[in-house]
Formats: sequence, C-alpha cells, structure tokens
Amino acid sequence: MAAVQCDSSVTLGVRHTGRMPNAELSGLTIAVTAERRAAEFITLLERHGAHVTHTPAIHVLPLVDDSELLSRTSEIIASPPDVLVVSTAVGFRGWLDAARAWGEEDVLLTALRSARIITRGPKAKGAVRAAGLREEWSPTTESSEGVYEHLVAEGVRGLRVAVQLHGTITEWEPTTDLSISLADAGAETTALSVYRWTRPEDQGPMRALVNLIIGGELDAVTFTSAPAVSSLLGTAKDAALVDDLLDALRGPVAPVCVGPVTASPLTVLGVDTMQPSRSRLGSLAKYIIEELPKRR
Repeated sequence: MAAVQCDSSVTLGVRHTGRMPNAELSGLTIAVTAERRAAEFITLLERHGAHVTHTPAIHVLPLVDDSELLSRTSEIIASPPDVLVVSTAVGFRGWLDAARAWGEEDVLLTALRSARIITRGPKAKGAVRAAGLREEWSPTTESSEGVYEHLVAEGVRGLRVAVQLHGTITEWEPTTDLSISLADAGAETTALSVYRWTRPEDQGPMRALVNLIIGGELDAVTFTSAPAVSSLLGTAKDAALVDDLLDALRGPVAPVCVGPVTASPLTVLGVDTMQPSRSRLGSLAKYIIEELPKRR
C-alpha cells in the first residue's frame, strides 16, 4: 500500500528545525486511519522519517439533507432546552454547518445561548467556544458516564435536555446513550444524531490493512475516533480474523489512540493502547514521535 504524499506545511503544533527531515521515525511504518485532517498528520509523520500508509476507516456522512435533524433543530429553535449536552466536536460543528446551509445558524446559536451547556471533554468544549458559546461544565476525561453522574447529582427530573449523541453505537463501543439514561432519571430528552458514519463501501483497502496488521508489517496503527476502531474490528469480523487482529495489536503492532474514548473498543477487548496525555491530534503526533521509537 503506497504512502500518501502531502505538501502541507502544517505541523499540528509540533516544532521541528532545519530543512532536512528529522529521523526519529526512520524505518518505522505507521498506518493512519483518519479521514479528517489526515493530510497534515501524515505530512508531519513523514517529516520525521516514517513510512505512512493511509486507509480511512470511516466516512462521515453529510447532514444537510437529514430531515430528522432539521426537524429536531426547528424544535430547539422554537423551544430551547434547559440543558444541552455536546458530546463531540465534529458532531457539534457538523450541526452548525447544516444549520448554516438551512439559513438557521444564527437563530440556533441564539436559542443555545439560553441553555446550560455541558461538554464531554476538551474537543467538544473547544468547538462550543469557537461558536461563541460557553460551557457550564465539562468532565476532566471524555466520559459520558461522568456527564451523566454530574447531571443526575444536580437533578434532572422535569428538565428538558437536548443530547448531541456521540455517534452510531456499535457492538464494539461501550458508549452510554445519554438521552436514554437521562430520560430514565426523569429528564425530558431530545436526541440529536449529528454524527453519522459508515464503513467504507469498498472494503478492499480495509481488508488489506487488517492483513498488514496481522502480518506484523506495520509498527503502529493510529486511531482518532472510536468508530474508526469499530470499523477495523468490523472488517476483521467479516473475515473471521478478529482474534488474529487482536493478537497482533497485543504484540508487534502498537495501537496508538488519541484518547481513552477512542481506545474504548480495544480496552474492553483486553488490548492495551498507547495514548498521549491530552486528547488532541497535535499531542498524538508529538507522542508518536517521542514514544514509538522506544518500541524498536
């Protein structure tokens, strides 16, 4: 599988010096599964000497034609919730992008300013602030359970709570459906599915990636979302290779995840992962450059 060549000069906040590529990752082969922001991430790894293969594991679907989301958005504009839970940065930004296409972004933001906003982690918090809004509270980890416990401790009975869902939940993701959990606690909930993803229609590249991992032909495979991990596991399951894949990820091939939520499908299957201390793409790149060579 050929490496992706990119000309981007963006370095995700990781400093490098000199005109010649740095060689910390020389001789190492790394698979990148991200669809979004992959080019700059790949460029940085290659600048530090890595050979990179790129296989997007998921495709995020456009939301502008989602009639259900349009209907829920109109309801929120007409009657803003008491509490808004923002689960993912990409989901929240996608919602605003769709609202902009419908000509409703300004009125939606006005409606959301009257709500108490809870964000599930730093990335969601950043997306909320970039939109000119301000969160009331955010857990120190990207934990749906932490959000649930915080809200229930404060009391949610009788409150109208809009929950931007984490995404499509699969058998591999131990994700709490906050809209259901909060409804069970007495809240009146509205679920917003603003982050829909699918596995690639052409499964050939994903099957090739599974075979590269099982064959030990990679030093590491990187993940920036739990759905990407689930997609890889789904491809392996289709070929009855899940056990072989997990054995490889416990051994010669390092699974490197942007954070604990991304790692959760592997964690529940008993696979230890490498993770930076901060769940950011720039931190992930820096972590790989500093830590992956130690596994040689």
